[in-house]
Amino acid sequence: MNDVFAEVEEIRATLPERHLLRDEIELKELSRKLGSSRSLRRVPAVQAFLEDLDVFKPGARLEATKAHINNQRDNHIFSLFDASYFPRLNLDLLTYETLPTDPYLAERYASNTMPVNITGKTSGFDSRVVVALFPENHIDGIQQPDDLIFYFIDKFLERHNRVTRLLIDEVMAPGSFPMIQGAPDRKIEQASSWWVRLHEYHHRHGDMPIPDFLPTKKAKPLAGLEELRVDVSGMLACLHDTQLPRQEAMAAYEFILAERLLRYAVEGIPRPNYDAVASQLLFNYLEGNGGIGLAGGRIELSSKLPEVLREFLSEIEGIESGIHTDPVEDVKQRLLDFTNRYTDYDPESRDYRHIPYFAEIKSRLGV
Repeated sequence: MNDVFAEVEEIRATLPERHLLRDEIELKELSRKLGSSRSLRRVPAVQAFLEDLDVFKPGARLEATKAHINNQRDNHIFSLFDASYFPRLNLDLLTYETLPTDPYLAERYASNTMPVNITGKTSGFDSRVVVALFPENHIDGIQQPDDLIFYFIDKFLERHNRVTRLLIDEVMAPGSFPMIQGAPDRKIEQASSWWVRLHEYHHRHGDMPIPDFLPTKKAKPLAGLEELRVDVSGMLACLHDTQLPRQEAMAAYEFILAERLLRYAVEGIPRPNYDAVASQLLFNYLEGNGGIGLAGGRIELSSKLPEVLREFLSEIEGIESGIHTDPVEDVKQRLLDFTNRYTDYDPESRDYRHIPYFAEIKSRLGV
């Protein structure tokens, strides 16, 4: 496969700026380059993409490419990508291996989630921020209900080991995360796989699911609130679904809580991204309602934490249930008001500020 990856890189280097990638002439030239490559034109994933290029028009779906991926004809993903939040993705190739999952988890919390480890990649997938691949990241920009969503668990593991473990050791009271603190990589890998399955399942359930209400929730604070809604739902499932294996479920609960409460909280300083806004919202809500406390500069988890998480989710669900009787703009404003009640919004800059506690931690630890 080395020659295949190398040829993709060579062609990738000749492509124009991203905003020109949908130009018909440029796409025909790309088709010519791929078709004339002796090694690439033999790869089934490339053949599928070439089939789509021959008929591609703005608004059209990459039917053959998506079918190749969704049917898992092999472990190759090849396409032309265009995602503003993954700017390094372009013409790229990925190979992967799937990870095992608990049968009950996969059935009860079913979704099109694919937790995988990367086995080979071109440079676009080297980017640290590319931890997932969504169907709309392809040049067609389209997601359909049966399209697979890939999460790169090896990147989640690397990120956890590099940032979250350090934060747990330095910020949390001793013994806060007994299932994952110092756990071997295979256990963290499994917990991460559980997280993404629960995450995607809960996005698609509730009174205002995604993608149906994506336009309503696309603004930074509401995108953060949606991420928090689904992750708190996942944590509560791990705590209360007694048919889930207990050891694995508790490890997943701790993993989701640690990532959401700690790692995301230090990202994006000085300008928080939507995940960081969600983390400061969670931190402030839990602290204000007795779910966590600060003692000697360390975070302590209260015995009330599961109850407070349930109350938090109930508040969000109560607001979203209004969608069945009230105008969407009214519900949207209530969600925004709820978010701003527990975050530090600066009306002058019209943006959110980080919690000083986490800004100090980021500076001190260099994460």
